Amino acid sequence: MHIIVGLGNPDEKYLKTFHNMGYIAVGDVADKLGVKFKKKECESYTAEANVGGEKVILARPVTYMNSSGRAVKQLLAKYKAAAENLIVIYDDYDLPKGHVRIRPSGSAGTHNGMRSVIAEIGTQNFTRIRIGIRDEEVDIPIINYVLSEVRKDDYGLFIAASTRAAEAAIAVARGESVESVMTRYNG
Repeated sequence: MHIIVGLGNPDEKYLKTFHNMGYIAVGDVADKLGVKFKKKECESYTAEANVGGEKVILARPVTYMNSSGRAVKQLLAKYKAAAENLIVIYDDYDLPKGHVRIRPSGSAGTHNGMRSVIAEIGTQNFTRIRIGIRDEEVDIPIINYVLSEVRKDDYGLFIAASTRAAEAAIAVARGESVESVMTRYNG
């Protein structure tokens, strides 16, 4: 079993912001697996799918970004899943826009949502799929940038990155090694 969590903010006003790239990507996972987010549990909207004979839970926490760890901890407890069966997809200001980076573990970097996840579950040992959002041409404070809407000129780039992130998450859930998935999707 795997739990795939897309980090973001639940309000409509955040729908097309950089900080919702995780929400968007886990939505792409749901589309590819033919499931819908119908259930509300563990402070998240969830969907259940089957990948290669294994149950996969998809989740969009409604806790807001900086408290994402609360929902993740509840999901792991409810489904009796270990952290190594967790895949978290999120935006990353430390990566150039449109880049995707998969890692089997690591620190939170500058991301408050990931700080919350790591603090709540007590480990860094879970798969993370980061979607780069940094635009060298934009010079505003990070908090303002991540909560701003993706520019129309960049939609195609971010749709492609979200699709790659979703495909990578499904590959890991299907049982491919993180190293193999990294080779195929990082960049």
